[in-house]
Amino acid sequence: MQVQTMQFKARAGQKLADQRLQQNLTKLSTKFVSARASAMTAIDFPATRTALKDRRNRALENLDVWLETFEREATRRGATVLFAETTQDAAKLVADIARKHDVKKVIKTKSMVSEEMRLNEVLGQMGVQSIETDLGEYILQINDNEPPSHIIAPVVHKDKEEIADLFAKTHQKPRLTEIPEMTREAREMLRPHFMTADMGVTGGNFVIAETGSVALVTNEGNEGMCTVMPRVHVAVTGIEKVLPTLEDLATAMRLLPRSATGQDVSNYFSVLTGPRGVHDQDGPEHMYVVLVDGGRTGLIGGDFQEMLRCIRCGACMNHCPVYQKVGGHTYGWVYPGPMGSVLTPSYVGIEKALDLPQAATLCGECNSVCPVGIPLSDLLRKLRERQVERHLRPWQERFGLAVWGYLAMHPTAYGLLTKLAVRILERMGGSGKSIAKLPLGAGWTNTREMPAPVGRTFRELYAASKTHIG
Repeated sequence: MQVQTMQFKARAGQKLADQRLQQNLTKLSTKFVSARASAMTAIDFPATRTALKDRRNRALENLDVWLETFEREATRRGATVLFAETTQDAAKLVADIARKHDVKKVIKTKSMVSEEMRLNEVLGQMGVQSIETDLGEYILQINDNEPPSHIIAPVVHKDKEEIADLFAKTHQKPRLTEIPEMTREAREMLRPHFMTADMGVTGGNFVIAETGSVALVTNEGNEGMCTVMPRVHVAVTGIEKVLPTLEDLATAMRLLPRSATGQDVSNYFSVLTGPRGVHDQDGPEHMYVVLVDGGRTGLIGGDFQEMLRCIRCGACMNHCPVYQKVGGHTYGWVYPGPMGSVLTPSYVGIEKALDLPQAATLCGECNSVCPVGIPLSDLLRKLRERQVERHLRPWQERFGLAVWGYLAMHPTAYGLLTKLAVRILERMGGSGKSIAKLPLGAGWTNTREMPAPVGRTFRELYAASKTHIG
């Protein structure tokens, strides 16, 4: 997926004006938010989150040790483990595997790391057909390879009618409008690909060091078809996804489905360990695990290491008031929402994602729902600070912050200026007591009116109230 983060403001305006998208995005609150809240009542969320946070920190604090352990155990069980420093390196490794095994067709499960790698594009350039088998990803692929807008529900921005039109056009069949019939039609279209693919590519929700296993979580069962049917299975995932033990995995699975889709358990949960053995009834002949750095080690030991705890549940974006209004495509890269506003600048460079740290109200809702306790609003604030320090923000903004900082350090000057400001603003409000155009505040008044203050500062009002009471 190409980086288009510099277009955030323009895209946000377009998405806000898209009434159909606005209606479709209500599914986030009516489905995911309410379902998560209900699912969390069955467990002690604060205690379970603390436990998972500690376990994720344990893995990250000794990341090299656990990765070496995973490589050793996976190799001992017959899998081949490969490491890629960049996403381009990772795509080349997968392409080399396909070439080695004379692969003509690849079937894929949903994988955000493969989006980082632009894997479908790379495989297509070498003449290998790549088929997305997650229903949402399949819909996007047949819609001119549209990128996903959500990491869990990639097609949340479309409604049933849009998909019905797309199926009728692409499949050349009568238009269906009932969801069971539409999903059956998609299965009928995908079944031949499952039966004829040479290689399956999946992500990896976690990799388990003590057993050398890859854990996959889905709701459609396509991961089973992608790992059992083809003779070659390749799992691609980030190096931060390693967990030391199966006990750690059990803790993670108490929170991942609840945070992601509001389910107590996911419909399908696979722990894959090595290729098919002599006495196994099914499984691939060859298994590869490609572990991708792609900028992740750059976060270790720094201000943003906590972001590596992320388990990609999507809860932060489901609850984010900004994401709920502009959708995922506005963010311009693989990871949208609050998590993307931290990860994208960290992975592709802060200078290529100037607006993303600003794309948040800092309300803290993402902090509240994160299953691993990532302080996303604090990390966004740190990114804003770095932008100012590196002079990446407009000079007017930096000048305004410098003036504010000076006044905050000099209470007398602050008091005098605010007294003057509230009186001027009161007059600007007129009889309607609202300000339609505000100098230096057009970003607010271009889309809404600002209530005029009463003409006295809080300090003045507070002092008057004390005098009145006395």
